[in-house]
Amino acid sequence: MNILSNQQTSANNFFIMAGPCAIEGEEIAMQIAERISAICKRLEIPYIFKGSYRKANRTRLDSFTGIGDEKALQILKKVGERLAVPVVTDIHAANEAAMAAEYVDVLQIPAFLCRQTDILVAAAQTGKVVNVKKGQFLSPEAMQFAVDKIQQSGNNNVVLTDRGTTFGYQDLVVDYRSFPTMKAMGVPVVMDCTHSLQQPNQTSGVTGGNPSMIETIARAAIAVGADGLFIETHPDPKNAKSDGANMLHLDLLEPLLQKLVILRKAYLQTI
Repeated sequence: MNILSNQQTSANNFFIMAGPCAIEGEEIAMQIAERISAICKRLEIPYIFKGSYRKANRTRLDSFTGIGDEKALQILKKVGERLAVPVVTDIHAANEAAMAAEYVDVLQIPAFLCRQTDILVAAAQTGKVVNVKKGQFLSPEAMQFAVDKIQQSGNNNVVLTDRGTTFGYQDLVVDYRSFPTMKAMGVPVVMDCTHSLQQPNQTSGVTGGNPSMIETIARAAIAVGADGLFIETHPDPKNAKSDGANMLHLDLLEPLLQKLVILRKAYLQTI
């Protein structure tokens, strides 16, 4: 991922995509990004700021979806420029790819849309890095077809992210066999440590979560060779406007990453 080459990082460390679930405003986005960036510099972890400019997949009609596309995308661009870090956001339709690509470095394809050929092709044609989340309904082997669609569209900058698999109605399970399987496709593989702990389809209409298990998911991912981690984090998860139930409190991020850096070094000694 050449977008990380200009950062002061260790070549052997994992990278992290981290930030709020949704862009709620410039002040809070910058606050979160600045804290994570400082932590990552101290620990020599390549950092990509994450924020959704719009949330399209919501349980209820009255759920928060965003502050406006243009406004949120401008904030993402400003974060990237001010902190000199790459930025990732998700897109939800083919016609959003070119628009979002003007503001960010990485286009993310949501898990439910990972088989949508028109979205994958449109994202690929922007020339940006394309991060595809593995569908909760797919085997890791099936992600080869997503990789093929992007690469055959002229873009080799592909990342795959696991976010758990549905084996029931209100929980997800992470199968760590997916990491060597997807790494064999020749692309970086990421663990989504927060969305894999979602508990969707609650009767309240608000997705639940189990953030106390984020460290467990992250440690296991690093232990099996994940190239990167995806973590949504917020200084006040209970009052976050989107997915607060499964976000990591921002105060807990640095101690978690400190442990993971040690674990990464141990992993590298075993391969």
